[in-house]
Amino acid sequence: MLLVTNYYINRMSDDPWSSTSLANLFVDEAYASVKGYVRTYVMHQHLLEHLPKPPATVLDVGGGAGHQSFPLAQAGYKVTILDPSPAMLDKARQRLELLPAEARQRVTLIQADGENAAEAVAGERFAGVLCHGVLGYLEDPEPLIAQLCRLSEPGGIVSIMTGNAHTMAIQPALERRWADALASFDTRTGIGVLGVRGRADTVEEVGELIARYGVQPERWYGTWLFVDWLGFSGTTLDPTDTKEVEAIAAVELEASRRDPYRHASRAFHLIGRKSQTEESPSARPKC
Repeated sequence: MLLVTNYYINRMSDDPWSSTSLANLFVDEAYASVKGYVRTYVMHQHLLEHLPKPPATVLDVGGGAGHQSFPLAQAGYKVTILDPSPAMLDKARQRLELLPAEARQRVTLIQADGENAAEAVAGERFAGVLCHGVLGYLEDPEPLIAQLCRLSEPGGIVSIMTGNAHTMAIQPALERRWADALASFDTRTGIGVLGVRGRADTVEEVGELIARYGVQPERWYGTWLFVDWLGFSGTTLDPTDTKEVEAIAAVELEASRRDPYRHASRAFHLIGRKSQTEESPSARPKC
């Protein structure tokens, strides 16, 4: 995940994602859980529906340890992960060694802030620009979104996953924190599962932002529905039960595409496509 220091919600002297302990928690626990696997699987299927065929190029801004982009490298895409956190990139290097040699050769790691992404990649443009789980840690997401859209080649996609502002009350309600749940109907921020304060957005808002920079919203999906709410309600899921995990992933993928289910997800996944002429259309996401 990426934190751009000029836009912290909870301003700190140091980037919290530079902490090895937080990187370990994120990689070894969050992504090793059932919902971590489900998120990666569901979003991978979304991406394959919109990306051109490999060996197209993909930039993962705030890509952390490569959970979303390493599967793309294994599928034949040429992947660049850009992240400001040395601890997260160290995790990426460790996980990279587990990939087949051919896939490893398709991965590049760059340490840089997202607000400086264009400079860090020397102006290269990509068929796919990913930014997942990042916007919620920024007070103003527009400077980063401008970079994402700039880095997409004409006809390429921009993929953004972030918290859903319409479902802020569900987590505290399932955790039986009723006063917090009542207050959450009218708030955009809260403490997430990793103990870091974050902010949520709406599909419409993010869609309008990318449209300002020549990226037409193409489709949006839900991310984390049943498996997320089960976890907050106290249900423990076994990541070693492959049969159940596969069944959960299939249900979550179907729910991510359908109304009204996608509206109830804790996060949403918006795919936009860069104009071939690089004009700036005025558009809203399709419903």
